[in-house]
Amino acid sequence: MKAYRKEKDLLGAREIPADALYGIHTLRAVENFPLSGRTVHPALIHAYGAVKWACAKTNAELGYLPEEVYRPLAQACEEMADGKLDAHILVDALQGGAGTSLNMNVNEVLANRALQLAGKQPGQYEFIHPLEHVNLHQSTNDTFPTALRVAAIRLLKQLENELVRLLETLQNLEKKFAHVVKIGRTELQDAVLTTMGRTFGAYADAISRDRWRVYKAEERLRVVNLGGTAIGTGITAPRRYIFKVVQHLNAITGLGLARAENLIDATQNSDALVEADGILQTCAVNLHKISNDLRWLSSGPHAGLNEIILPARQAGSSVMPGKINPVIPEAVMQAAMTVMGNHTRLVQACAAGNLELNAFMPLIADALLENFSLLTKASHILNRMALKDLQVNEANCKKQVENSTAILTALVGRLGYEKIQQVAQKMQQTGQSVREIVISEGWLDESTFNELTSAEAVNRLGTEERTK
Repeated sequence: MKAYRKEKDLLGAREIPADALYGIHTLRAVENFPLSGRTVHPALIHAYGAVKWACAKTNAELGYLPEEVYRPLAQACEEMADGKLDAHILVDALQGGAGTSLNMNVNEVLANRALQLAGKQPGQYEFIHPLEHVNLHQSTNDTFPTALRVAAIRLLKQLENELVRLLETLQNLEKKFAHVVKIGRTELQDAVLTTMGRTFGAYADAISRDRWRVYKAEERLRVVNLGGTAIGTGITAPRRYIFKVVQHLNAITGLGLARAENLIDATQNSDALVEADGILQTCAVNLHKISNDLRWLSSGPHAGLNEIILPARQAGSSVMPGKINPVIPEAVMQAAMTVMGNHTRLVQACAAGNLELNAFMPLIADALLENFSLLTKASHILNRMALKDLQVNEANCKKQVENSTAILTALVGRLGYEKIQQVAQKMQQTGQSVREIVISEGWLDESTFNELTSAEAVNRLGTEERTK
Protein backbone atom coordinates (compact mmCIF):
# COMPACT_ATOMS: atom_id res chain seq x y z
CA MET A 1 0.00 0.00 0.00
CA LYS A 2 1.31 3.43 -0.95
CA ALA A 3 2.28 5.61 1.98
CA TYR A 4 1.11 9.21 2.34
CA ARG A 5 1.94 12.21 4.46
CA LYS A 6 -0.50 14.95 5.46
CA GLU A 7 0.19 18.61 4.73
CA LYS A 8 -1.85 21.68 5.65
CA ASP A 9 -2.34 25.10 4.13
CA LEU A 10 -4.80 27.97 4.47
CA LEU A 11 -7.59 25.92 2.89
CA GLY A 12 -7.17 22.75 4.92
CA ALA A 13 -5.26 19.45 4.81
CA ARG A 14 -4.40 17.12 1.94
CA GLU A 15 -2.59 13.82 1.59
CA ILE A 16 0.66 13.80 -0.40
CA PRO A 17 2.63 10.69 -1.43
CA ALA A 18 5.18 10.21 1.36
CA ASP A 19 8.20 10.25 -0.94
CA ALA A 20 7.05 13.13 -3.16
CA LEU A 21 9.23 16.22 -3.32
CA TYR A 22 6.25 18.44 -4.09
CA GLY A 23 3.79 19.55 -1.43
CA ILE A 24 0.26 20.77 -0.89
CA HIS A 25 0.66 24.05 -2.79
CA THR A 26 1.86 22.18 -5.87
CA LEU A 27 -0.98 19.67 -5.57
CA ARG A 28 -3.59 22.41 -5.54
CA ALA A 29 -1.97 24.16 -8.51
CA VAL A 30 -1.95 20.94 -10.54
CA GLU A 31 -5.64 20.52 -9.79
CA ASN A 32 -6.50 24.16 -10.46
CA PHE A 33 -4.63 24.69 -13.73
CA PRO A 34 -5.05 21.77 -16.16
CA LEU A 35 -4.60 24.23 -19.02
CA SER A 36 -1.91 23.92 -21.66
CA GLY A 37 -0.61 20.46 -20.81
CA ARG A 38 2.89 21.92 -21.17
CA THR A 39 5.48 21.91 -18.44
CA VAL A 40 7.39 24.99 -17.39
CA HIS A 41 10.33 25.71 -19.70
CA PRO A 42 13.40 23.89 -18.33
CA ALA A 43 15.51 27.04 -18.61
CA LEU A 44 13.16 28.80 -16.18
CA ILE A 45 13.38 25.93 -13.70
CA HIS A 46 17.17 25.95 -13.84
CA ALA A 47 17.27 29.72 -13.47
CA TYR A 48 14.93 29.49 -10.49
CA GLY A 49 17.37 27.09 -8.84
CA ALA A 50 20.14 29.65 -9.30
CA VAL A 51 17.96 32.46 -7.87
CA LYS A 52 17.01 30.42 -4.80
CA TRP A 53 20.65 29.46 -4.33
CA ALA A 54 21.67 33.13 -4.36
CA CYS A 55 18.93 33.97 -1.86
CA ALA A 56 19.93 31.12 0.45
CA LYS A 57 23.60 32.08 0.23
CA THR A 58 22.82 35.69 1.10
CA ASN A 59 20.61 34.69 4.01
CA ALA A 60 23.27 32.31 5.33
CA GLU A 61 25.98 34.95 5.03
CA LEU A 62 23.87 37.43 6.98
CA GLY A 63 23.07 34.88 9.69
CA TYR A 64 19.43 34.24 8.81
CA LEU A 65 19.94 30.58 7.86
CA PRO A 66 21.83 28.19 10.14
CA GLU A 67 24.54 26.06 8.56
CA GLU A 68 22.56 22.83 9.02
CA VAL A 69 19.79 24.32 6.89
CA TYR A 70 21.92 26.18 4.37
CA ARG A 71 24.27 23.35 3.48
CA PRO A 72 21.65 20.84 2.20
CA LEU A 73 19.50 23.65 0.79
CA ALA A 74 22.40 25.02 -1.25
CA GLN A 75 23.06 21.52 -2.61
CA ALA A 76 19.39 21.14 -3.56
CA CYS A 77 19.44 24.52 -5.29
CA GLU A 78 22.54 23.49 -7.21
CA GLU A 79 20.83 20.29 -8.31
CA MET A 80 17.86 22.28 -9.59
CA ALA A 81 20.15 24.73 -11.36
CA ASP A 82 21.85 21.76 -13.04
CA GLY A 83 18.57 20.32 -14.30
CA LYS A 84 18.43 17.35 -11.94
CA LEU A 85 15.05 18.18 -10.41
CA ASP A 86 13.04 19.05 -13.53
CA ALA A 87 10.77 16.02 -13.17
CA HIS A 88 9.47 17.36 -9.84
CA ILE A 89 8.20 20.67 -11.23
CA LEU A 90 4.64 19.65 -12.03
CA VAL A 91 2.70 22.88 -12.44
CA ASP A 92 1.33 23.85 -15.84
CA ALA A 93 3.17 26.46 -17.86
CA LEU A 94 0.05 28.64 -17.64
CA GLN A 95 -1.28 29.38 -14.17
CA GLY A 96 -3.06 32.08 -12.23
CA GLY A 97 -1.36 34.04 -9.49
CA ALA A 98 1.57 35.76 -11.24
CA GLY A 99 3.68 32.61 -10.96
CA THR A 100 3.09 31.85 -7.29
CA SER A 101 2.33 28.23 -8.11
CA LEU A 102 5.71 27.77 -9.77
CA ASN A 103 7.46 29.56 -6.93
CA MET A 104 5.77 27.29 -4.39
CA ASN A 105 6.49 24.18 -6.44
CA VAL A 106 10.15 25.23 -6.46
CA ASN A 107 10.11 26.02 -2.72
CA GLU A 108 8.56 22.66 -1.84
CA VAL A 109 10.87 20.63 -4.06
CA LEU A 110 13.95 22.40 -2.72
CA ALA A 111 12.83 22.02 0.88
CA ASN A 112 12.05 18.32 0.54
CA ARG A 113 15.20 17.58 -1.44
CA ALA A 114 17.23 19.43 1.20
CA LEU A 115 15.51 17.34 3.87
CA GLN A 116 16.56 14.19 2.04
CA LEU A 117 20.14 15.43 1.81
CA ALA A 118 20.03 16.20 5.55
CA GLY A 119 18.92 12.66 6.29
CA LYS A 120 15.29 13.60 6.98
CA GLN A 121 12.01 12.62 5.35
CA PRO A 122 10.06 14.80 2.90
CA GLY A 123 7.47 16.82 4.76
CA GLN A 124 9.50 17.29 7.94
CA TYR A 125 9.19 21.02 7.57
CA GLU A 126 10.08 21.71 11.19
CA PHE A 127 13.69 21.24 10.05
CA ILE A 128 13.63 22.88 6.61
CA HIS A 129 10.49 24.78 5.60
CA PRO A 130 9.46 25.81 2.04
CA LEU A 131 8.47 29.30 3.17
CA GLU A 132 10.35 29.97 6.38
CA HIS A 133 13.69 28.89 4.92
CA VAL A 134 13.61 28.43 1.15
CA ASN A 135 11.48 31.52 0.45
CA LEU A 136 13.00 33.67 3.20
CA HIS A 137 13.10 37.40 2.30
CA GLN A 138 11.57 36.68 -1.10
CA SER A 139 8.35 36.92 -3.07
CA THR A 140 7.12 35.36 -6.26
CA ASN A 141 7.05 38.91 -7.58
CA ASP A 142 10.81 39.36 -7.47
CA THR A 143 12.07 35.79 -7.85
CA PHE A 144 9.95 34.87 -10.88
CA PRO A 145 10.84 37.92 -13.04
CA THR A 146 14.49 37.56 -12.06
CA ALA A 147 14.55 33.86 -12.93
CA LEU A 148 12.85 34.68 -16.24
CA ARG A 149 15.57 37.16 -17.13
CA VAL A 150 18.33 34.75 -16.16
CA ALA A 151 16.72 32.06 -18.33
CA ALA A 152 16.23 34.49 -21.21
CA ILE A 153 19.85 35.65 -21.17
CA ARG A 154 21.11 32.07 -21.20
CA LEU A 155 18.85 31.19 -24.13
CA LEU A 156 19.83 34.44 -25.83
CA LYS A 157 23.46 33.37 -25.80
CA GLN A 158 22.53 30.04 -27.37
CA LEU A 159 20.57 31.82 -30.10
CA GLU A 160 23.43 34.21 -30.75
CA ASN A 161 25.82 31.28 -31.19
CA GLU A 162 23.51 29.62 -33.71
CA LEU A 163 23.10 32.86 -35.62
CA VAL A 164 26.88 33.20 -35.82
CA ARG A 165 27.12 29.70 -37.31
CA LEU A 166 24.29 30.43 -39.74
CA LEU A 167 25.98 33.68 -40.74
CA GLU A 168 29.27 31.90 -41.43
CA THR A 169 27.54 29.38 -43.68
CA LEU A 170 25.76 32.10 -45.64
CA GLN A 171 29.02 34.01 -46.06
CA ASN A 172 30.68 30.84 -47.34
CA LEU A 173 27.86 30.36 -49.86
CA GLU A 174 28.25 33.98 -50.91
CA LYS A 175 31.88 33.35 -51.80
CA LYS A 176 31.34 29.88 -53.23
CA PHE A 177 28.68 30.98 -55.73
CA ALA A 178 29.89 34.50 -56.52
CA HIS A 179 30.55 33.43 -60.12
CA VAL A 180 27.05 32.12 -60.84
CA VAL A 181 24.96 34.62 -62.78
CA LYS A 182 21.21 34.19 -62.33
CA ILE A 183 17.91 35.93 -62.87
CA GLY A 184 16.97 38.54 -60.30
CA ARG A 185 13.22 38.80 -59.83
CA THR A 186 10.85 41.48 -58.60
CA GLU A 187 7.23 40.60 -57.84
CA LEU A 188 8.12 37.05 -58.93
CA GLN A 189 8.80 38.27 -62.48
CA ASP A 190 12.13 38.26 -64.33
CA ALA A 191 13.81 41.61 -63.75
CA VAL A 192 17.59 41.97 -64.03
CA LEU A 193 20.70 39.86 -63.67
CA THR A 194 22.29 39.18 -60.33
CA THR A 195 24.50 36.44 -58.93
CA MET A 196 23.84 33.60 -56.56
CA GLY A 197 26.63 35.01 -54.41
CA ARG A 198 24.79 38.28 -54.01
CA THR A 199 21.62 36.42 -53.11
CA PHE A 200 23.33 34.65 -50.22
CA GLY A 201 25.24 37.80 -49.34
CA ALA A 202 21.97 39.63 -48.75
CA TYR A 203 20.80 36.81 -46.49
CA ALA A 204 24.10 36.97 -44.62
CA ASP A 205 23.74 40.70 -43.99
CA ALA A 206 20.22 40.20 -42.62
CA ILE A 207 21.38 37.48 -40.23
CA SER A 208 24.36 39.63 -39.26
CA ARG A 209 21.98 42.35 -38.14
CA ASP A 210 19.93 39.77 -36.25
CA ARG A 211 23.02 38.55 -34.45
CA TRP A 212 23.90 42.10 -33.40
CA ARG A 213 20.37 42.90 -32.28
CA VAL A 214 20.15 39.72 -30.20
CA TYR A 215 23.51 40.50 -28.62
CA LYS A 216 22.37 44.01 -27.68
CA ALA A 217 19.06 42.71 -26.25
CA GLU A 218 20.97 41.33 -23.27
CA GLU A 219 21.35 44.88 -21.96
CA ARG A 220 17.60 45.11 -21.47
CA LEU A 221 17.40 41.73 -19.74
CA ARG A 222 20.27 42.26 -17.30
CA VAL A 223 18.28 44.54 -14.98
CA VAL A 224 16.48 42.51 -12.30
CA ASN A 225 14.17 43.29 -9.39
CA LEU A 226 15.47 40.65 -6.98
CA GLY A 227 15.21 42.03 -3.44
CA GLY A 228 12.12 44.06 -4.26
CA THR A 229 9.84 41.36 -2.81
CA ALA A 230 6.10 42.04 -3.19
CA ILE A 231 5.87 45.31 -5.14
CA GLY A 232 9.43 46.61 -5.23
CA THR A 233 9.62 48.26 -1.81
CA GLY A 234 11.65 45.39 -0.39
CA ILE A 235 9.17 44.81 2.41
CA THR A 236 10.15 41.86 4.69
CA ALA A 237 13.71 41.86 3.28
CA PRO A 238 16.62 43.38 5.24
CA ARG A 239 18.45 46.18 3.48
CA ARG A 240 21.76 44.32 3.60
CA TYR A 241 20.09 41.36 1.91
CA ILE A 242 18.74 43.58 -0.88
CA PHE A 243 22.19 44.98 -1.57
CA LYS A 244 23.95 41.60 -1.56
CA VAL A 245 21.59 39.11 -3.21
CA VAL A 246 22.16 40.15 -6.83
CA GLN A 247 25.92 40.01 -6.27
CA HIS A 248 25.60 36.37 -5.21
CA LEU A 249 23.35 35.63 -8.20
CA ASN A 250 26.02 37.08 -10.48
CA ALA A 251 28.65 34.86 -8.90
CA ILE A 252 26.48 31.77 -9.37
CA THR A 253 25.37 32.48 -12.94
CA GLY A 254 28.37 34.34 -14.32
CA LEU A 255 25.99 36.91 -15.81
CA GLY A 256 26.40 40.65 -15.53
CA LEU A 257 23.10 41.27 -13.77
CA ALA A 258 22.27 44.60 -12.15
CA ARG A 259 19.71 45.45 -9.50
CA ALA A 260 17.16 47.89 -10.89
CA GLU A 261 17.50 51.43 -9.60
CA ASN A 262 13.73 51.63 -9.34
CA LEU A 263 12.54 48.26 -8.02
CA ILE A 264 8.89 49.35 -8.12
CA ASP A 265 9.15 50.12 -11.84
CA ALA A 266 10.98 46.84 -12.50
CA THR A 267 8.30 44.88 -10.63
CA GLN A 268 5.21 46.29 -12.32
CA ASN A 269 6.41 47.05 -15.86
CA SER A 270 7.39 44.47 -18.50
CA ASP A 271 8.20 46.72 -21.45
CA ALA A 272 11.82 45.50 -21.53
CA LEU A 273 10.53 42.00 -22.25
CA VAL A 274 8.38 43.33 -25.09
CA GLU A 275 11.44 45.07 -26.51
CA ALA A 276 13.55 41.91 -26.29
CA ASP A 277 10.85 39.82 -27.90
CA GLY A 278 10.47 42.44 -30.62
CA ILE A 279 14.06 41.75 -31.58
CA LEU A 280 13.18 38.07 -31.81
CA GLN A 281 10.36 38.99 -34.19
CA THR A 282 12.86 40.61 -36.55
CA CYS A 283 14.92 37.43 -36.50
CA ALA A 284 11.79 35.37 -37.17
CA VAL A 285 10.92 37.59 -40.14
CA ASN A 286 14.37 37.10 -41.68
CA LEU A 287 14.37 33.34 -41.15
CA HIS A 288 10.89 33.14 -42.67
CA LYS A 289 11.89 35.22 -45.69
CA ILE A 290 15.10 33.28 -46.33
CA SER A 291 13.34 29.94 -45.95
CA ASN A 292 10.53 30.93 -48.28
CA ASP A 293 13.08 32.08 -50.87
CA LEU A 294 14.79 28.70 -50.63
CA ARG A 295 11.48 27.01 -51.40
CA TRP A 296 11.02 29.18 -54.48
CA LEU A 297 14.58 28.80 -55.71
CA SER A 298 14.40 25.01 -55.36
CA SER A 299 10.91 24.73 -56.86
CA GLY A 300 10.22 22.19 -59.55
CA PRO A 301 12.64 20.71 -60.06
CA HIS A 302 11.52 20.17 -63.68
CA ALA A 303 8.74 22.74 -63.93
CA GLY A 304 9.95 25.36 -61.48
CA LEU A 305 12.92 27.67 -60.93
CA ASN A 306 15.30 24.85 -59.97
CA GLU A 307 18.20 27.22 -59.33
CA ILE A 308 19.28 25.53 -56.11
CA ILE A 309 19.20 21.94 -54.95
CA LEU A 310 18.36 21.41 -51.29
CA PRO A 311 19.57 18.25 -49.57
CA ALA A 312 16.93 15.51 -49.78
CA ARG A 313 15.81 14.79 -46.22
CA GLN A 314 12.77 12.54 -46.62
CA ALA A 315 10.25 11.25 -49.11
CA GLY A 316 7.80 13.96 -49.97
CA SER A 317 4.57 12.16 -50.65
CA SER A 318 2.58 9.06 -49.85
CA VAL A 319 0.98 9.13 -53.30
CA MET A 320 3.49 10.84 -55.62
CA PRO A 321 6.59 8.67 -56.06
CA GLY A 322 9.89 10.50 -56.44
CA LYS A 323 8.67 13.76 -54.92
CA ILE A 324 11.02 15.52 -52.49
CA ASN A 325 9.70 18.49 -50.54
CA PRO A 326 11.63 21.43 -49.01
CA VAL A 327 10.72 20.25 -45.53
CA ILE A 328 13.46 22.05 -43.63
CA PRO A 329 12.57 25.55 -44.90
CA GLU A 330 8.91 24.71 -44.30
CA ALA A 331 9.63 23.71 -40.71
CA VAL A 332 11.67 26.85 -40.12
CA MET A 333 8.83 28.96 -41.48
CA GLN A 334 6.40 27.30 -39.08
CA ALA A 335 8.74 28.02 -36.18
CA ALA A 336 8.93 31.65 -37.31
CA MET A 337 5.14 31.86 -37.56
CA THR A 338 4.83 30.47 -34.02
CA VAL A 339 7.29 33.06 -32.76
CA MET A 340 5.18 35.80 -34.35
CA GLY A 341 2.06 34.40 -32.74
CA ASN A 342 3.78 34.18 -29.37
CA HIS A 343 4.61 37.87 -29.62
CA THR A 344 0.91 38.65 -29.73
CA ARG A 345 0.42 36.59 -26.57
CA LEU A 346 3.35 38.29 -24.87
CA VAL A 347 2.33 41.83 -25.80
CA GLN A 348 -1.20 41.32 -24.55
CA ALA A 349 0.06 39.82 -21.29
CA CYS A 350 2.56 42.62 -20.70
CA ALA A 351 -0.09 45.25 -21.40
CA ALA A 352 -2.53 43.57 -19.01
CA GLY A 353 -0.47 44.31 -15.89
CA ASN A 354 -2.37 46.28 -13.29
CA LEU A 355 -1.04 48.82 -10.83
CA GLU A 356 1.92 47.38 -8.88
CA LEU A 357 2.13 43.93 -10.50
CA ASN A 358 1.69 41.98 -13.71
CA ALA A 359 -0.34 38.88 -12.90
CA PHE A 360 0.39 37.25 -16.25
CA MET A 361 4.08 36.50 -15.84
CA PRO A 362 3.60 32.76 -16.54
CA LEU A 363 2.27 33.48 -20.04
CA ILE A 364 5.01 36.05 -20.64
CA ALA A 365 7.65 33.52 -19.63
CA ASP A 366 6.08 30.75 -21.71
CA ALA A 367 5.98 32.91 -24.85
CA LEU A 368 9.39 34.56 -24.50
CA LEU A 369 11.37 31.46 -23.63
CA GLU A 370 9.66 29.37 -26.31
CA ASN A 371 10.57 32.05 -28.84
CA PHE A 372 14.23 31.89 -27.90
CA SER A 373 14.21 28.10 -28.11
CA LEU A 374 12.31 27.96 -31.41
CA LEU A 375 14.59 30.46 -33.13
CA THR A 376 17.68 28.70 -31.84
CA LYS A 377 16.51 25.33 -33.11
CA ALA A 378 15.21 26.79 -36.38
CA SER A 379 18.54 28.51 -37.06
CA HIS A 380 20.35 25.28 -36.30
CA ILE A 381 18.34 23.03 -38.62
CA LEU A 382 18.27 25.62 -41.41
CA ASN A 383 22.04 25.78 -41.26
CA ARG A 384 22.85 22.11 -40.76
CA MET A 385 20.02 20.44 -42.67
CA ALA A 386 19.49 22.83 -45.59
CA LEU A 387 22.34 25.26 -46.20
CA LYS A 388 25.49 23.32 -45.36
CA ASP A 389 25.09 20.92 -48.29
CA LEU A 390 23.10 23.18 -50.59
CA GLN A 391 24.07 23.03 -54.26
CA VAL A 392 23.45 25.43 -57.12
CA ASN A 393 22.18 24.23 -60.48
CA GLU A 394 24.62 26.31 -62.51
CA ALA A 395 23.55 24.87 -65.85
CA ASN A 396 19.92 25.79 -65.27
CA CYS A 397 20.83 29.27 -64.02
CA LYS A 398 22.80 29.84 -67.22
CA LYS A 399 19.96 28.52 -69.37
CA GLN A 400 17.45 30.81 -67.69
CA VAL A 401 19.73 33.81 -68.12
CA GLU A 402 20.17 33.11 -71.82
CA ASN A 403 16.42 32.78 -72.42
CA SER A 404 15.07 35.56 -70.25
CA THR A 405 14.36 39.21 -71.02
CA ALA A 406 16.14 39.98 -67.74
CA ILE A 407 19.42 39.82 -69.61
CA LEU A 408 18.35 42.76 -71.77
CA THR A 409 18.80 45.26 -68.95
CA ALA A 410 22.47 44.32 -68.70
CA LEU A 411 22.92 45.49 -72.32
CA VAL A 412 21.04 48.78 -72.16
CA GLY A 413 24.12 50.72 -71.13
CA ARG A 414 25.97 49.60 -74.26
CA LEU A 415 23.23 49.37 -76.91
CA GLY A 416 20.61 51.83 -75.70
CA TYR A 417 16.94 51.37 -74.95
CA GLU A 418 15.66 51.41 -78.56
CA LYS A 419 17.91 48.61 -79.80
CA ILE A 420 17.18 46.52 -76.72
CA GLN A 421 13.47 46.96 -77.30
CA GLN A 422 13.97 45.64 -80.83
CA VAL A 423 15.79 42.63 -79.41
CA ALA A 424 12.90 41.94 -77.06
CA GLN A 425 10.41 42.07 -79.92
CA LYS A 426 12.51 39.80 -82.09
CA MET A 427 12.86 37.32 -79.21
CA GLN A 428 9.08 37.03 -79.04
CA GLN A 429 8.73 36.72 -82.83
CA THR A 430 11.51 34.23 -83.55
CA GLY A 431 12.21 32.44 -80.28
CA GLN A 432 15.90 33.28 -80.63
CA SER A 433 18.00 34.02 -77.58
CA VAL A 434 19.35 37.48 -76.80
CA ARG A 435 22.86 36.24 -77.51
CA GLU A 436 21.90 34.98 -80.96
CA ILE A 437 20.12 38.19 -81.93
CA VAL A 438 22.68 40.78 -80.84
CA ILE A 439 25.57 38.83 -82.37
CA SER A 440 23.74 38.13 -85.66
CA GLU A 441 22.83 41.82 -85.92
CA GLY A 442 26.48 42.70 -85.41
CA TRP A 443 25.74 44.90 -82.42
CA LEU A 444 28.01 42.89 -80.09
CA ASP A 445 30.62 40.23 -80.56
CA GLU A 446 30.76 37.04 -78.49
CA SER A 447 33.50 38.32 -76.20
CA THR A 448 31.75 41.61 -75.43
CA PHE A 449 28.44 39.88 -74.80
CA ASN A 450 30.09 37.50 -72.35
CA GLU A 451 31.80 40.38 -70.57
CA LEU A 452 28.60 42.42 -70.21
CA THR A 453 26.73 39.43 -68.76
CA SER A 454 29.57 38.12 -66.60
CA ALA A 455 29.48 37.87 -62.82
CA GLU A 456 32.00 40.71 -62.63
CA ALA A 457 29.78 43.01 -64.67
CA VAL A 458 26.65 41.98 -62.80
CA ASN A 459 28.33 42.60 -59.44
CA ARG A 460 29.67 45.99 -60.47
CA LEU A 461 27.95 48.91 -58.76
CA GLY A 462 25.99 50.78 -61.40
CA THR A 463 26.72 50.49 -65.14
CA GLU A 464 29.50 51.81 -67.29
CA GLU A 465 28.95 55.25 -68.76
CA ARG A 466 28.20 55.34 -72.46
CA THR A 467 30.73 57.20 -74.58
CA LYS A 468 29.35 60.20 -76.46
